[in-house]
Amino acid sequence: MTHPSDTPASGTDVFDRMRAGELYRADDPEIERRQRAARRLAARWATAYTEDPDAARPLLSELLGSLGEGAELRPPLHLDYGSHLRIGARTFVNYGLTALDVADITIGADCQLGPHVQLLTPTHPLEPGPRREKWESAHPITLGDNVWLGGGVLVLPGITIGENSVVGAGSVVTKDIPPNAVAVGNPARVVRTL
Repeated sequence: MTHPSDTPASGTDVFDRMRAGELYRADDPEIERRQRAARRLAARWATAYTEDPDAARPLLSELLGSLGEGAELRPPLHLDYGSHLRIGARTFVNYGLTALDVADITIGADCQLGPHVQLLTPTHPLEPGPRREKWESAHPITLGDNVWLGGGVLVLPGITIGENSVVGAGSVVTKDIPPNAVAVGNPARVVRTL
């Protein structure tokens, strides 16, 4: 496997490499700084949410790349950056979303995400040497409008789920799901169209 030089870049070079979907090492100080800032803001939002969800909304808007009108999220929210997560209008996200937004995660309008959904953009080389050396990359995830992910659904890097589709609870999505489909299982398979 071809991978970058064994002398890792630093600062914005590594962050830019990460955002471009190229191999990078996550132990860069700039990456760590951005992740810590996101974790702190997510914790502040979660604490404020318990007192007054409406008053906490500006913190969530500051944390996320975009937050559509009428969208609702319930804490806890686990993410890497927040700024690479976009959530459409009127979408509902239940407790415990894990959104590893190394690459962009786009959730359309009017979506429903059950508790403990995982949207995982990072991936690692299959070859043992580069993986041991801590190389990784990431690929975006896109959920079209009006998608429903049941509780505990896991979506792997690079996946697109088409509008109006439903993914059954506990499913592992390893391939794109077309619009207007119902998919279930591990790996998730389309079982009917809508």
